[in-house]
Amino acid sequence: MKSLIDNARSFSALHVADPRHAEHFQALEAGQSPEVLFITCSDSRVVPALITGARPGELFELRTAGNIVPACPDDGRPSGEAATIEYAVRVLGVRDIVVCGHSHCGAVGAVVRGEDLSSVPAVRDWLDVAVPADAPVRSLPGHSSDVADAVQAHALAQLEALRGYPCVREGVEAGRLGLHAWYYEVHTGYVRAHRADDGNPAFGVL
Repeated sequence: MKSLIDNARSFSALHVADPRHAEHFQALEAGQSPEVLFITCSDSRVVPALITGARPGELFELRTAGNIVPACPDDGRPSGEAATIEYAVRVLGVRDIVVCGHSHCGAVGAVVRGEDLSSVPAVRDWLDVAVPADAPVRSLPGHSSDVADAVQAHALAQLEALRGYPCVREGVEAGRLGLHAWYYEVHTGYVRAHRADDGNPAFGVL
């Protein structure tokens, strides 16, 4: 914790007040205009700005356990995930949404391996609701440590969940919103993307 505090104390002097960056930070006072909603896992090994090189104000982020996009609520109950997606699309006008899964994902690994999660009931219930028993990812093998195939299939499933949100569906149909599935290898740094437009179901290196 000490190193984090030390960096927080020196951040302004090193970056915000640096003439090379000052103008960019000062412009943030007027608001934000990110182009992308980046949905990824809460895992500490996944750092969206580091992966993409994005500067402050360029990514609107949603992080959940297992980079899960829950189904759009239809019972009127509030949802932080739904609020984030709706705000990004309708208010900020993002042009793209990226769902980025990652290798060695604990949530996806627990699902495909059928692990006992009784000691973490909130995690168990989240996965039970968000990844139903008939989800294709549950039938994939979980013997590999990186669970790559399962994570990639899971990321694609989240794109389908996104299409259940009216704001996303309308944006896609109008051609003003693109949906993308990425896979990040935490041990190599490689990012792979699903290319639906070339008929290849596999993820290829960007």
